[in-house]
Amino acid sequence: MKRSDQINKIANPETLWDVLIIGGGATGLGLAVDAASRGYKTLLLEQHDFAKSTSSRSTKLVHGGVRYLAQGDVSLVIEALRERGRLKQNAPHLFKSQRFIIGNYKWWEKPFYTIGLTVYDILSGSRTLGRSKPLKKNTVLKEIPQIKQSNLKGGVVYYDGQFDDARLAINLLQTAIEHDATAANYIEVTSLRKNTNATLNGVTAIDKITNQEFTIKAKSIINATGIFVDKILQMDAPEDDNIVRPSQGVHLVVDQSFLGGDSAIMIPKTSDGRVLFGVPWHGKAILGTTDTPLKEFVLEPVALEEEVDFILKTAGQYLEKQPTKEDVLSVFAGLRPLAAPKKGSNSTKEISRSHKIIASDSGLVTVTGGKWTTYREMAEETLDKAIEVCHLENKACVSKNLRIHGYQTTTDRSNFSYVYGSDLKKIQELCDNQPELRDTLHPRFDFIKAEVVWAIHHEMALTIEDVLARRLRALFLDARAAIDIAPKVASIMAKEMNKDKDWENQQVNDFIELAQNYLLTPYKPEK
Repeated sequence: MKRSDQINKIANPETLWDVLIIGGGATGLGLAVDAASRGYKTLLLEQHDFAKSTSSRSTKLVHGGVRYLAQGDVSLVIEALRERGRLKQNAPHLFKSQRFIIGNYKWWEKPFYTIGLTVYDILSGSRTLGRSKPLKKNTVLKEIPQIKQSNLKGGVVYYDGQFDDARLAINLLQTAIEHDATAANYIEVTSLRKNTNATLNGVTAIDKITNQEFTIKAKSIINATGIFVDKILQMDAPEDDNIVRPSQGVHLVVDQSFLGGDSAIMIPKTSDGRVLFGVPWHGKAILGTTDTPLKEFVLEPVALEEEVDFILKTAGQYLEKQPTKEDVLSVFAGLRPLAAPKKGSNSTKEISRSHKIIASDSGLVTVTGGKWTTYREMAEETLDKAIEVCHLENKACVSKNLRIHGYQTTTDRSNFSYVYGSDLKKIQELCDNQPELRDTLHPRFDFIKAEVVWAIHHEMALTIEDVLARRLRALFLDARAAIDIAPKVASIMAKEMNKDKDWENQQVNDFIELAQNYLLTPYKPEK
């Protein structure tokens, strides 16, 4: 999967693409897999790195959405539970069945949540991950040793899915290219091209690495840019109002000892009505999320102090050991592209997470909203709309049962390397040929040098950030350790990519500056 090969295909101005997808997050990559596997000549362009924005900053859950059930959005829950089952089937190397426990502190909570979660199980049908049931206090304490014991009366257990979002994104990219799609990161669409009757027939774009410009012809264009959909829509029709507004979700990563076991905790109703999770993930625990309305979309959102305080305070009400700011290993913020609410409303908590598909007069098809769990179905419906609007040859969707790159049913999850699935054997072969690549990058990580080399040559990583944020996930797991190893990673990358010392130094400086956003207090690397 060489980026240079992809660029050579993009550079041919005579190529007419059936489907051109703008955006390389969950939705865009899902579309690339769907379109290419149906047999369409497919091109995907991403202005930064794949899953750079919202798609690498989720709660790492593949779930129907218990709170959507409480809100009465049964159709969304059924759709998500169906897609949860398909992801388990098609990418078992990334999917994990996760036990969640709701601690009960009032007499009525156990029967109330048992009934509600039994409905959740029923809606799962044959794709259920396990049966919800009430638990005695001693069982809850065994599952989550650090749950608050005072007034604890018992609990309810239910099952949902967990995954690694950015790793799935990379596997979708690999799957699309294996089905003859063309895709490249760091390619920004600068304008939409139209013929004399104002119908879209292509785009102009620029390679942000080399400044090479492209004129690209396409039969259909899909706007799957997530939080930036309005930017593309206004290229098409500058007079149109924005259709989405940002809602920020923040997560804090702490040591897994704050939970004390392998089960996750779900707090169904916090002080302001939100749901809060504490979920084990790659040997750490993720606490979140928030739902804060913002005024603008940015590529690198930053957690607000009040969001951090809210998560720490709420977690402390349900855990024996209250996490403090000093305990936070990494903090990450993501922006959700939610449909703009009615004028006068400032709430984003109640806006449905269902996706929306819009067809413009020019033929531009835009998809917005949704969530990782339903990425495949979103892609199917969006492509069906593009086929209709742009009069493409109708070809049936085959992604329901399509195995995703890395597919492997038996997985040892003792360290991070399980996310590579069937590729792990090839990484081990790298180490056999170059034993020094078995060296670990940092005492607090299992990551080895070979994974950096693999990310460069087989996963289209171009920067330290690409490697440490979205290929190895180090920045999300322990930002200080990620800063410490940045020079080592830069050195490996410079050797593999034939870069000079100036490139190395610039990469390290850029990464350290970025990584400060993932810390609550500034940190300088160890000498």
